[in-house]
Amino acid sequence: MNLIATPLNIERCWNSIGIQGDRTCPQLAIYTHCRNCPVYSTAGRHLLERSIPEDYRQEWTELLAKSRADENSQISHALPTTQMTVVIFRLQREWLALSAQIFKEISPPSVIHTLPHRSNQILRGLVSIRGELLLCISLSHLLNLEVADTAVETLSPVVYSRLVVLEKAGNTWVFAVDELYGVHRFHRDELQDAPKSLTQTYTKGLFHWQPDGKQIERFLSCGTLRERRATLTHSVSYLDDELLFTTLARKVQ
Repeated sequence: MNLIATPLNIERCWNSIGIQGDRTCPQLAIYTHCRNCPVYSTAGRHLLERSIPEDYRQEWTELLAKSRADENSQISHALPTTQMTVVIFRLQREWLALSAQIFKEISPPSVIHTLPHRSNQILRGLVSIRGELLLCISLSHLLNLEVADTAVETLSPVVYSRLVVLEKAGNTWVFAVDELYGVHRFHRDELQDAPKSLTQTYTKGLFHWQPDGKQIERFLSCGTLRERRATLTHSVSYLDDELLFTTLARKVQ
């Protein structure tokens, strides 16, 4: 049987008299199907072992290079709109945000134990979080935030202070917040330049944020807020956590 001598014979074999043809091949009685026949197997080896065309490598080189260029282009276009995940909280009258990646835990208020000859306006002392003593600081004093001497608009009629535990590169800090909203996502290109203020040093930029539907309902449920819908949108300062940690490490030494 010399049916694999040329590509023409190979094609004619299974497509003409084989399982895909009129099925008159005598070998079908033995092998049932063309894929079980040694002629079919030999044809497959011939296909895989054949010499490649002269321009084959060049065509694939150009194709893969174009694919890589398109992929890089898509990545570069996606970078300006990369989604960022932050946790939003309030100190005094200021709404602030830090990267959600550095938040380790949210804890109820706890007793702060002052450190002899070490405690100051920024370093408040030690606080116990799940039995572990951690350094507690005042972020309001670090950012030089003005103390609110009048009532502050809140997201809920009842607001609870919380302790926030941050951890980055093995360093852990605890500070109290006056109000905690939670996780919020926005795109990097929404960040705007921060105006000149006392917090500008630690601010990467500002973004506008509006509470979700449930929070808006809480706003409007208060009679004093019914006509103040404009206050539902807040400007939030996105803080530079790297600079904050570096500054804290220097100030508590």
